[in-house]
Amino acid sequence: MWTILLIIFLASFAAFCLSAVCGGGAGLILIPILGKLLPISEVPAALSIGTFTSSASRLVVFRKYINWKIVKYFVPPALPAVWLGAYLLKYLDPVYLEIAMGVFLVSNLPLVFRNQNNSALSARPKNILLVTIGFLAGFLSGITGAVGLLFNRFYLRYGLSKEEIIATRAANEIILHLIKIILYVFFGLLSIKAMQVGLAVALSGVASAWGAKYLIKKMSEFGFRRIGYMAMVISGLIMLTQSTTGLLTANNGSLAANVTRQGLRAILKWQDANFSLEFTYDDGFEFAQIIPLSELSAEQQKLVYSKFPKADMVIVEEVYSVGKNVFEAEYYANNQFIGKYDFE
Repeated sequence: MWTILLIIFLASFAAFCLSAVCGGGAGLILIPILGKLLPISEVPAALSIGTFTSSASRLVVFRKYINWKIVKYFVPPALPAVWLGAYLLKYLDPVYLEIAMGVFLVSNLPLVFRNQNNSALSARPKNILLVTIGFLAGFLSGITGAVGLLFNRFYLRYGLSKEEIIATRAANEIILHLIKIILYVFFGLLSIKAMQVGLAVALSGVASAWGAKYLIKKMSEFGFRRIGYMAMVISGLIMLTQSTTGLLTANNGSLAANVTRQGLRAILKWQDANFSLEFTYDDGFEFAQIIPLSELSAEQQKLVYSKFPKADMVIVEEVYSVGKNVFEAEYYANNQFIGKYDFE
């Protein structure tokens, strides 16, 4: 166990150091790592222990840079929202939310390639937008345990300096993390193992906070923003890979793609269903689902069996394409493909 905790400490230390340079995001980086050690419902609790300690340390180091106007409108709506998110964690599977968050983070890819002249800041948001962002941050944080990078774009385009981003984010999040820890205990989501993992993450957060001050001084504002966007994209890719793999495993699913002489074909297996998306040079895109023979009419079944009497296995697909809906029957004998028949 001590070896595992040491690995967590080192990984968390690297994540928090990267987080300091990127303007946040250690939590989203650590979610896939902690997900390998804890049940998915306990990851937010362990993560919140570490991120609370990290936020407290950064608050001490960068306290004079806090933008209190943002804190004033961000925190009040976030407090009830974080309770709602933590409560729903008992009933919702966070993996679907993580997929959506991953897609959003990856969508920031074009901003990575903007040059300094095109990185103009947006107008200061109205107070109602600050309230809305606070509510969403609290709600999503209650479910996942970390959403720092998810709202990184807001901080980066608000006009704050790199020190102000770190300080204001810490001030916004420290109370949320504390409340989440209390709620996770109340809802029975903080086990002994989750607490041990969280303490390892917490120690790394303290150790990395003091080095952040010196790292930030050596960076330009534009470099800080570009790295921030890069971190969003990378975290999104990691989150998508982790959550998609977990979702496929939980649903006995698999995804495969191959190139054929006629074009491209991707096959998705999901629980007891099989789907395929195919692109052919002659017919364009086609979507197909394997269906049991029992779904065909008696006349259609008789027709299918009559085409290749020697076949010992028949696979029927319902095919959808632009302007038509047909059935395809594939015939096999001794596990060898022997023919295909299309019908309506």
